[in-house]
Amino acid sequence: MYCIKVMNENGCTQALERGEEEISLVYTAEYHEGDQILIETSGESDFLWIQLDDALGESLNYLKGDYEYHIPFGEMRNNLSPKTFSGNKHLIHLKKAKDYEIASYRNLAFNVNDSHENSSCYPHASANVETRGESVFAAKNAIDGITANTSHGTWPYASWGINRDPKAALTLDFGREVEIDCITLCLRADFPHDNWWKRAKITFSDDSSMNIDLQKTASEQEFHFEKKKISCLKLQDLIPSDNPSPFPALTQIEVYGKDSI
Repeated sequence: MYCIKVMNENGCTQALERGEEEISLVYTAEYHEGDQILIETSGESDFLWIQLDDALGESLNYLKGDYEYHIPFGEMRNNLSPKTFSGNKHLIHLKKAKDYEIASYRNLAFNVNDSHENSSCYPHASANVETRGESVFAAKNAIDGITANTSHGTWPYASWGINRDPKAALTLDFGREVEIDCITLCLRADFPHDNWWKRAKITFSDDSSMNIDLQKTASEQEFHFEKKKISCLKLQDLIPSDNPSPFPALTQIEVYGKDSI
């Protein structure tokens, strides 16, 4: 049994729907600061298609228990489409994934529902630094599926920004074991404002690592390797080019493989 709730800042339920396999909750009111969307799973871990807002889209997520998503306001909305969570009619949707969907070869890093507070809805991106703490430079922007990278700042040009920190690292946690064999990076390419990384290191949870060479390009850059089973990875040791700009950034990371089921 699953349940979708809209809660206000006082924890009072504004709307809810329950279901076994699929739920559609139509919320006919404007959101206010402090509102939250709560997905309850009765403590179960499962693969679910989740759409928190019709303008946000959906992704196949692995939930480990309940998930609480805080509706963003003000600066925290700048990395989202202006249509997201706006108006007075919203469609929140949840559907239990089919076995063939779970077993499919896909981008395992994709999650439109990620958030800073997230500790149960995977995959989840986090970083040891994000430029000025602004939403448009948050780590989660690198797994939202948006690859527009020829500018920087508000949607659709959000990215992971490293605040000029040479020790910056991004961690991608899948929440369970997955089998992967390809990683794609899309660097932000707002040249000449941007610099780019010429080298980087990817460290995996199986204690292996991989050094990669990167190019100055707006195109995605693919890196293939032998299949490995991991639960998380870290992008680190980011070496910028000799270009004088101090602003390299990551628009998107994609990780291709299958679930280890």
